[in-house]
Amino acid sequence: MPKKVTAIKNSTILAVFLLLVWGFYRMLFNLPPEIEELYIKPVIWLLPVLYLVRKEKLGLASLGITFKNLFQSAYLALALGILFALEAVIINFVKYDSLDFSANLGPNPFFIALGLSFATAISEEIAFRGYLFNRIWYALGREWSANFITSFVWALIHVPIAIFWWELNPSNTILYLFLTTLFGIGSAWVFARTKNVASSILLHVLWEWPIVLFR
Repeated sequence: MPKKVTAIKNSTILAVFLLLVWGFYRMLFNLPPEIEELYIKPVIWLLPVLYLVRKEKLGLASLGITFKNLFQSAYLALALGILFALEAVIINFVKYDSLDFSANLGPNPFFIALGLSFATAISEEIAFRGYLFNRIWYALGREWSANFITSFVWALIHVPIAIFWWELNPSNTILYLFLTTLFGIGSAWVFARTKNVASSILLHVLWEWPIVLFR
């Protein structure tokens, strides 16, 4: 890992960059998911991360990209994912007065939609849990402080889409951001247990399906 001061500095730079650049992009554009998740998001989210890692003279393992603890990663992600699945059922029933998930898949076939979910998860989890949380935790030496800080920034970066494109009312916006923060806390928690970003990526996919109910 880099020096603690460097870790805080680089984490702050990345967080501000994502909030400003992705925030302005999200305010102005809402392109097809295939373009955003496969091309635009990797450029905006992942390239700065790879640049910082190279500048720090560290490898991909510093982002939690490793084969270690794969079984534990899958186990924890699936266990916590069950809670998100229950959340999905409850929210769906409250919103539609019935259980109807077909409206949330969009025009894409199931496996394409699932593939896009993984693409989204890879970019976002490597940036937030693999880089930001991991380095803030290292610099502060306190897991939960780093978790809450990262999860707060995670929620902030989702504000533009909720307001400008989904046009949620205030109560739904607050609920959406609460659930987003809750996921951020859970994702950082499984990452801290496994040191493998695969756990966060899998949990992200399990979380994303219920969260699209707000669209």
